[in-house]
Amino acid sequence: MNVRYLALPLITALALVAWPAAAPRYMTVDEVRPGMTGVGRTVFEGDKVEEFAVHILGVLRNVNGPRRDMILARLEGGPLAKMGVIAGMSGSPVYVNGRLLGAVAYSLGQFPTEPLAGITPIGEMIEAAGPRPARAAAVGPARLGLPLTQDRVLASLRDAFLRFQRPFADSPDDIRIDGLGGAEGPHLARVGSLMRPIATPLALGGFSGPVGDRLSNALRDAGFVPSLDGADGRGPAPQTPAAGAPALQPGDAVGVNLVTGDLVMGATGTVTEVDGNEVYAFGHPLYNLGTTEYPMTRAYVFTLLPSLMSSMKIATTGATIGTFRQDRATAIAGTLGQGPAMVPVRIALDTGRGLHKTFAFQVVNDQLFTPLLTYVSILNTLSSYERQFGSVTFTVTGEAHIRHHGAVKFEDVFTGESPSVGAAAYVVAPLTVLLGNDVAPVQLDGVDLHITTSERPETVTLERIWLDAVKVRPGTTVPLKLLLRTYRGEEITRTVPIDIPASASGSLTITVTDGARLAQTEARDIRTAQPRGLDELVRLINKTKKNNRLYIRLMRPDAGAVINGESLSALPPAVLAVMESDRNGGSFSPLPNATAGEWEIAIDGAVSGSRTLTVAVQ
Repeated sequence: MNVRYLALPLITALALVAWPAAAPRYMTVDEVRPGMTGVGRTVFEGDKVEEFAVHILGVLRNVNGPRRDMILARLEGGPLAKMGVIAGMSGSPVYVNGRLLGAVAYSLGQFPTEPLAGITPIGEMIEAAGPRPARAAAVGPARLGLPLTQDRVLASLRDAFLRFQRPFADSPDDIRIDGLGGAEGPHLARVGSLMRPIATPLALGGFSGPVGDRLSNALRDAGFVPSLDGADGRGPAPQTPAAGAPALQPGDAVGVNLVTGDLVMGATGTVTEVDGNEVYAFGHPLYNLGTTEYPMTRAYVFTLLPSLMSSMKIATTGATIGTFRQDRATAIAGTLGQGPAMVPVRIALDTGRGLHKTFAFQVVNDQLFTPLLTYVSILNTLSSYERQFGSVTFTVTGEAHIRHHGAVKFEDVFTGESPSVGAAAYVVAPLTVLLGNDVAPVQLDGVDLHITTSERPETVTLERIWLDAVKVRPGTTVPLKLLLRTYRGEEITRTVPIDIPASASGSLTITVTDGARLAQTEARDIRTAQPRGLDELVRLINKTKKNNRLYIRLMRPDAGAVINGESLSALPPAVLAVMESDRNGGSFSPLPNATAGEWEIAIDGAVSGSRTLTVAVQ
């Protein structure tokens, strides 16, 4: 037998013994043992990644839901001894024996006495972030309440995130600890039940005054740490990655832009892992909105702000380098490359003092954030250039462009107390309805607004209506007179031609009312059917009653009904009886009177008042 053929298998076997298979890239929770030491990476200043020591204390099982675990560790090194776990460290990768264990993501909340942290396992981060479904019509857990008010918008912001600020377990007894027993076990259980997601720094630029203060308070309650950002949205230029290196590395600071342009709002954290073009960060949710389209940016850390309550990184977001497509309970994740489409908002402001300003900013495309941040941005812009106390009037015109479905038209007047709130809500309410609809996904291509202001209360009151003739004839046109009075006491008379139907007899009722009262009446008397498509929804929104209109209705005492949102007048009693007995054909709402004619007239100002006139027909 040839010796060479016997030696070959022997050499191969010895090689396999001498060169074992490489260790897996990631360390699992089951491999973790108390007493292990590791290395964490994060940016404390600028864009330089620095290391800190990590001492493993144990594993807390099922603390954040079934089969969701957390690794408890003590951090050491750099500024951590004095500052504790720092807001902005969320996502800092931890390596044990060169293998990635997970992301620093949780702390003891406010006033910690030592840098204890919770580590989200990398396996849970990757599992939660994929696969990515196609973006569907959003009917999310966080929705804005209508009618919109400043308090309701800010409450939505708080409520959406407060769900994730709760203790991980209802009590320490619910936590199972692997690796430590005896006296240490109950102590670690108590520590685990107090863990919270590390606060996320949020840079705000252009938000000031009362709106900025209230926004900051709401964001703080929602788990963010707001700070002023005087940068232009690009931040200082970070070091250029080496040739062939990815735009981000584990430990790099990373940003999530929500608003860019003349207004800036961006969250910052740390990159946990980069696998090809896939990026994983934070180790906890930003808002846990599921499938998302957030701009991914590099970030720059100016300095650290020490605080007994919660130390933080003062950071700003940079240029867009990709898209975060998942916002989940254990991570935010996305891909490097092209950023997502934002919603452009353009505002032209002309004040009564002769000042002309234009503003342009982009808002993230999201069911919750698009209307919420558009509302806050419009309100902040108006409050920055107009007084908030005393009389002021805002006239709003413009359009919201809905891809493939036309435009939502804006044209109305707001005055009185806090008119800026009404003006902002007027624009954002339709966006809230559209983006949260259950019919089909909506692509909002932009919002264009022209707002003019006046430091006068441009109000008009309807005082009287009358006809010159006591009786009217069928088939004729009669002039209806309206007496209006401005806020300065000036009288205005308007005339509206009213067509009397040829079939009219008996008596008719003429009602002249403002938009708010008519909207309340219709909401009470007419149960509008749900729209069957986006085109119908846009048409319905464009029929919204306005403050600068008077609405005239000519009514006759003939029973009718509203069926599927359509008003049917003067129906025979037999037809009404059949429709009322058989509701299978759609929504049915009886009407005691039939509408014989409708008119509306535009008024220079916000008009209020309601008058009714009964007319005899010869």
